[in-house]
Amino acid sequence: MTEQARAHGTVVLAMSADGKIADRERSPARFGSTADRLHLETQMAQADGVLFGAETLRTYGTTLRITQPDLLQQRQQQDKFPQPIHIVCSSSGRLDPECRFFQQAVPRWLMTTPEGAMGWSDRPEFERVLVACSPAPPTNWHQIFQQLAALGLEKIVVTGGGQLVASLLEAGVIDEIWLTVCPLILGGAQSPTPVDGYGFPAHLAPRLELLSTQVMGSEVFLHYYLQSAPPPTNEEKLN
Repeated sequence: MTEQARAHGTVVLAMSADGKIADRERSPARFGSTADRLHLETQMAQADGVLFGAETLRTYGTTLRITQPDLLQQRQQQDKFPQPIHIVCSSSGRLDPECRFFQQAVPRWLMTTPEGAMGWSDRPEFERVLVACSPAPPTNWHQIFQQLAALGLEKIVVTGGGQLVASLLEAGVIDEIWLTVCPLILGGAQSPTPVDGYGFPAHLAPRLELLSTQVMGSEVFLHYYLQSAPPPTNEEKLN
């Protein structure tokens, strides 16, 4: 019996030269350049959904929208909505309905537990509430990514935070990683990294294949493929 297809997962993050995605106060990280923002929009334009954790939403209060006219035109030519679906992952469902995110012109879904869904099921803020997360870890991310694919979301971009990325890597549902190395040092033992959580023993660490590097100004754009993932097509390598 053929296994049900799952969504393709791509992590896209900017980090400091010492591997931090925010400072020790966990302030909103806005150190990426205009080129980095365009790069993120480009990856989002190829996606059906953008997945991020509740803490990322609480930190920023907003989500990044596609604004480049050529990228919006590209999505229109592909018969896609202007913006991919923005999916907030929150086990508790404790989100501020007054947050600016809920005034942004993007389709919004909530991925949560049965308890987390209770306060949102009959509200207009989310177009869909997915009861997919387990009340206690581990969450079956493989099954969730199969569900997303069944709902028409074949390509998912993950924009943080580190705890969510760690869980997705552990579950084996991440296929690609884009890292922008930015020219600053944040330091701090408690500063978040692209992959937080408990960490991986060296013999179980996900192995990466470097597909491309690009230097723009003082930033370096790194594109990796997970070695356990299906090999990329030539078209995917070029994107």
